[in-house]
Amino acid sequence: MVTAGFILTALGFLGGAFLASLDAETVEWSWFIPCLIVGVAGVFLIKRSTMRHARSEETLASNRSHIEDSLDRILEQLRDLDGAKSEIPPYDLRFEIDRRFRSELNRFVEARESLAHIYGLQVYADIMSAFAAGERYLNRVWSASADGYADEARTYIGRAKEQFEEARVKLDDARARADTA
Repeated sequence: MVTAGFILTALGFLGGAFLASLDAETVEWSWFIPCLIVGVAGVFLIKRSTMRHARSEETLASNRSHIEDSLDRILEQLRDLDGAKSEIPPYDLRFEIDRRFRSELNRFVEARESLAHIYGLQVYADIMSAFAAGERYLNRVWSASADGYADEARTYIGRAKEQFEEARVKLDDARARADTA
């Protein structure tokens, strides 16, 4: 279905481009409408197929697992980093951030849209608000480390941990409500 959508979109675009390349006086401009319709039909097929896949039980279950595992690993690494922050040279904190968190942050972000399908938009907004704040604090740690502000870098590790813990609590609350419903 997706392949057909891409083919229709390409045909619509190529047909319109071909018509636009012809002499303006001899072009039958009414042919743009069928090209437009073919392209829109292709986009519709792509979106419909993508939405169907995003809402499938298999995808939702897989993404739910990715979200929970990623958040747990982020918290585990943050707790470890928070305990060892005084032993790590300030300029090296940015490398620790990259090594410990980037893959899990990306994994969470790739699966995040399933939160809205599983728990609803309000829960999605609540969890993502705390997650985004934690991610911003980690980025602040990275920047402070790169600039040599040791105290600020170490302070924001704790703040990032608090935000990710809040995201985990909200996720646990949502899961408990969904399991009892």
